[in-house]
Amino acid sequence: MTHPVQQKINLSLASVLVIDNSQHVLDILTQVMKGMGAQDIHRCTTVADASQFLAQTPADLIVIDPTLKDEDGYEFIRSVRRSSSSTQRVAPIISMSGYSTAATVARARDCGANFFVAKPITPKVLIDRLIFIGRDNRQFIEVEGGYCGPDRRFKFEGPPPGSLGRRAEDKAPVGDASAPNMSQDEVDFMIKPQRVQL
Repeated sequence: MTHPVQQKINLSLASVLVIDNSQHVLDILTQVMKGMGAQDIHRCTTVADASQFLAQTPADLIVIDPTLKDEDGYEFIRSVRRSSSSTQRVAPIISMSGYSTAATVARARDCGANFFVAKPITPKVLIDRLIFIGRDNRQFIEVEGGYCGPDRRFKFEGPPPGSLGRRAEDKAPVGDASAPNMSQDEVDFMIKPQRVQL
């Protein structure tokens, strides 16, 4: 019986920012990141602390639960994607939440997160997503007045010529979803670029 090749990732030179209201979750994420070689790990329990940290020090990887109590982690992701620092704005962002409904995943995706991981997280899922991000050659795109982040289309042709993105009237407000949580495979299907039938 042959064993599959185990994929590894080395974050020993990376500055990692983890953001979650729970100290317990931060402890788990810290241990997972240390297991991948990370030594420069910054822990924040609020968006304000994370924003203050990023104003002084760039991060190479951001892992955030955007459903932070009394704060908007989604707006934080948007602000990172619109940062004046060209290095910071393209940093990989992994969104994680215990609420993995289609609406929650779509909201994280549409803010510019590279991936969404359903809680409780496992080291294997996190490693797999980081390896995908590391090998990913999607362009970072910015549509005036709209989306900033990794290109979600299968083809790498950029926004359609003359496009200003979606019209404001096309966007419906997203409230708390009443749908059940999706599996990690269903989440991945929403996040990964899909081939479009022409």
